[in-house]
Amino acid sequence: MPKTFPFPQDLLDAQIALDETRAASEKYAAALPWSAEPMPGWESDKQLHSNYISAKPDSPGYTEDQAEVSRFRARLLELSITVSTHPFWDSVEAGDRVGARMALKHAHEPAEDEA
Repeated sequence: MPKTFPFPQDLLDAQIALDETRAASEKYAAALPWSAEPMPGWESDKQLHSNYISAKPDSPGYTEDQAEVSRFRARLLELSITVSTHPFWDSVEAGDRVGARMALKHAHEPAEDEA
């Protein structure tokens, strides 16, 4: 049975906010063109190990959306720092910190016996 850890609520909340912000950021970025600045598209003239030919369409850029991308990055950095430097980690033995960190990432999931 995996070891359990008494995570404080503010740490759990920060981890959930980090997960939700990361998901929102990835969804937002997926809808943007492939380049932040206008760039011409391209198509590779080489096939490496398959029939796939690498290509990108022209990118109109997304300079207007750059502020939102920057807000997401700043929030992700803030939440990452909050989670990784939380005082709770000082109470966990050094040999258990990796396991505790992995447990925190999944703490919001229902237990297997509840699922």
